Amino acid sequence: MEALRAFAATPWAAVIGLALAAWLAWFIVARVLVGIAARLAAASPMHWDDVVARHGVLSQLAHVVPALVVVAGIGVVQGMPPAVYAVVRGVANAYIVLTVVLAFGRLLDALNDLYEARGPRAQERPIKGYLQLLKIAAWIVAAILVVSVLANRSPLVLLTGLGAMTAVLMLVFKDTLLSLVASVQLASNDMLRLGDWIEMPSQGADGDVIDISLHTVKVQNWDKTISTIPTHLLISESFRNWRGMSESGGRRIKRALLLDQTSVRFLDAAERARLRRFALIDEYLDKQRAELDAYNAKMEAAGKDPVNNRRATNLGTFRAYVTAYLRSHPGVNQAMTLMVRQLAPTPQGLPLEVYCFSADTRWVQYENLAGDIFDHLLAVLPEFGLRIFQQPGSGDIAAAAAAIHRSD
Repeated sequence: MEALRAFAATPWAAVIGLALAAWLAWFIVARVLVGIAARLAAASPMHWDDVVARHGVLSQLAHVVPALVVVAGIGVVQGMPPAVYAVVRGVANAYIVLTVVLAFGRLLDALNDLYEARGPRAQERPIKGYLQLLKIAAWIVAAILVVSVLANRSPLVLLTGLGAMTAVLMLVFKDTLLSLVASVQLASNDMLRLGDWIEMPSQGADGDVIDISLHTVKVQNWDKTISTIPTHLLISESFRNWRGMSESGGRRIKRALLLDQTSVRFLDAAERARLRRFALIDEYLDKQRAELDAYNAKMEAAGKDPVNNRRATNLGTFRAYVTAYLRSHPGVNQAMTLMVRQLAPTPQGLPLEVYCFSADTRWVQYENLAGDIFDHLLAVLPEFGLRIFQQPGSGDIAAAAAAIHRSD
């Protein structure tokens, strides 16, 4: 009994009592009050309190309470050396600063979630980068306060010392400053949004933007890999944003058929009559016949040689058919540019290019449409007496060799 009274009279009894009081204060606040607040948030019809509770802002702040109890109660303990008082109070104050900064960071994360829940407007103007900048600033302030508390010096003394370290700080935070400027330019010029499809070959990126932060932009490529691009590179280097294509309502089809130039020829009357089976070019054939007959009649009246007469070609008729086919296709956007044109002849054949836009910008639907169009054109090409140019393959060479052998 005497030993118990002696222990109770020592400073350690007060220290143990202070520790128990701090733990009890934390238990009441963190387990009871925060639990009640979480249940009230779940029952509330509002959304913001659920987001704050999910990020644990109040749970993090609850850790401030035991530190406050220690700071307030350490002065009551008698018989402790002054250095111990200073160390305990300094550590407790530093813990309070760090806890508040962590809670502030969670609050900023909750604000970002609330902002992104607004829908398309949030994708156009993401604020995640700016919130990360606030976090960095908060941690810098917290570091200064922690050092000043532990060293028992005024924060102003440390700030005056930082003036001489400006060059070092500029070097350390060079990427952060570049990223901040880049984020402002990207947002103010509306150059990038969440969900945009971008291409940046220098960084191996080709896919949808899934995250825009202060330092990096994450792109999920079409093979489901993730490319991480430093934000400032999107300003210093070029990239392609396909958002304009998506918003326009049309996706360009620009492909060519390589025709064998030796298959291009004039059409005779029988062939023109046979081509009238194609309903799409009835009007074209009638208009062309009237135009050619009128022109040739003038030539004959002027006594010109028949070699000067104009005649219809199978290639020109096929171009008219392709144009009419595209004009009647429901998958082609009729409000955008549509043409069928010849390009300069090449050793690989005469390119006949189809230039139009699909009405559906989705990738799979776009590829299906382009495939359907060219499937049809390749199949109908022989009807006009035209051939596709194709370099000889092993089967062609073997067939030619066999034919020569048989002839021998």
